[in-house]
Amino acid sequence: MTNQMVQINPEQAIRLKELGYQLQQFRQKQRISLDVVAKKTLIPVRLLAAIETGNIEQLPEPVYVQGFIRRYADAIGIDGIELANAFPAQTDLRLPKASWRGTVQAQLRPLHLYLIYMVLVISAVSGLSYLLNRSSTPQMPAAQVPQSPGQPNVANSPAVPLGPQNGLPIAQPSALPSPLSLPSQTATALSQKSVRVGVMMTAQSWVRIVVDGKTEFEGVLPEGTNRAWEANKQLILRAGNAGGIMVSLNDGAAKRLGEPGAVEEVTFGTDAKAAQLQASPAETLTASSSSAF
Repeated sequence: MTNQMVQINPEQAIRLKELGYQLQQFRQKQRISLDVVAKKTLIPVRLLAAIETGNIEQLPEPVYVQGFIRRYADAIGIDGIELANAFPAQTDLRLPKASWRGTVQAQLRPLHLYLIYMVLVISAVSGLSYLLNRSSTPQMPAAQVPQSPGQPNVANSPAVPLGPQNGLPIAQPSALPSPLSLPSQTATALSQKSVRVGVMMTAQSWVRIVVDGKTEFEGVLPEGTNRAWEANKQLILRAGNAGGIMVSLNDGAAKRLGEPGAVEEVTFGTDAKAAQLQASPAETLTASSSSAF
């Protein structure tokens, strides 16, 4: 697995090989295939094979590996809790220091930005509506000045050309004023100034959020959690259980980040390609998108 998020200690690698070999021997003795175990546990076959062979580089964070071992053991008839506790899940992951992010002001910050964004959008729409209504309003004809009885009707009188014989130049009709041209209306009222990413947890997962090059959050989010982050240029989302996360881009429709138990990393940007969240997490979501495998 590229870009290993945590430092794997040698004890974890050794214990994984021992437990994986024990699971493989018991499964083969019971004549149970990996496909059957995958259907019972909802764990991909490649991750089950990595557990049996002790290939820790192909597995997510140790806390998820411990859960995989428990579900695997329960599926083939072994005490999953006892076997999972034999695998050390502690890592060298450093917890972020407490800062102003935990205060009430920091929690209200995304809401304030969202309200400001809504006010700007409403103002832009109102301005466009005003311009459209102004252009569609018919212009009233100019009021005609009544002619006095002694004045001849110029419109009905024959035109008398003036030439060199009386020394007066021929009057040229004055050009009518051209109508004012309305400014061209672009397809969008506002250019994309920021990117907003919301997550809804359908299962527990480890998550790391990097906003404009700075880590805003790193930790485990429980099932049922709803969070949102906003970046001016770039937002990077990395998750240890992609199947347990629903992601929405700029308040659009939520999409599942990936498969259960898979580690995925996605980059969101503010360019034109970031207008929609694609259905598949492996596809390009914004300027760039990379998978953890």
